[in-house]
Amino acid sequence: MGGKQPADALLFTLYALLLTHMPELPEVETTRRGIEPHVVGHTVARLVVRNPHLRWRITPKLVREFSGQAIQSVTRRGKYLLLGTASGTAILHLGMSGSLRLIPCAQAADAHDHVDIVLDNGDCLRLRDPRRFGALLWTRADPQKHKLLRDLGPEPLSPDFSGDYLFEKSRRRKRAIRDFLLDSRIIAGIGNIYANEALFAAGLRPTRAAGRINRAQYGRLIAAIRKTLNRAIRAGGTTLRDFRRSDGNPGYFQLSLNVYGRAGEPCRVCRTPIRTRRLGQRSAFFCPQCQM
Repeated sequence: MGGKQPADALLFTLYALLLTHMPELPEVETTRRGIEPHVVGHTVARLVVRNPHLRWRITPKLVREFSGQAIQSVTRRGKYLLLGTASGTAILHLGMSGSLRLIPCAQAADAHDHVDIVLDNGDCLRLRDPRRFGALLWTRADPQKHKLLRDLGPEPLSPDFSGDYLFEKSRRRKRAIRDFLLDSRIIAGIGNIYANEALFAAGLRPTRAAGRINRAQYGRLIAAIRKTLNRAIRAGGTTLRDFRRSDGNPGYFQLSLNVYGRAGEPCRVCRTPIRTRRLGQRSAFFCPQCQM
């Protein structure tokens, strides 16, 4: 697989201006859809581990047990990719700035290309992780019961995720709605970019207390979250500085962001300058006119 990097000047300007972010649900889902048709049915011939020291050390046991397995499925839970086999599941996380690309194994590895999952057809899944906050783990048990996955909330694109669910979960919560949406125990996989964009679409300020939002407003927010995530997935995710899709091409959703990263710029709807406010360790962005 391969693709030329676009030379559009605006795109590269955005790369320089916007901050690095962790690959979130749309980026991980884009990766899943990109690699699934090319790896399902193929056998892991071997693993090439250039640096085992990621967030958790890649163990010899993982290398031994994953090697020789046929990949039967590629699924996603929150921000985790699951490569299912008859004997167990490899759990992948892309960390703060990682990517997983399907490339010919003969392609030379760079300094941050830490792991190759070599397939029987000569291709490999190459895990690139400059910050080494990613992970590659192995479990023989039900992966949904793994300690990293068992406490995750419902998938935001699943039928289990509804306005009624959020309304009930939010009662008596004084926490800002933006931070409420980022809690993976409430919802699996919504990142800061998409929480800000969905709140804009729903007309809700990110600083508003989650418990002060009514049922009808949560219904609108659910629709906005789904629409925002689906748009981002169709666009290939949001490229800020580090994320690349599995084919090496960037995502384009950043070209249509309404509030995120646009502090001081005019709102695309009413032309009021976008404001920003620090909530916890992350910035929230909103239009003071369109969001109440």
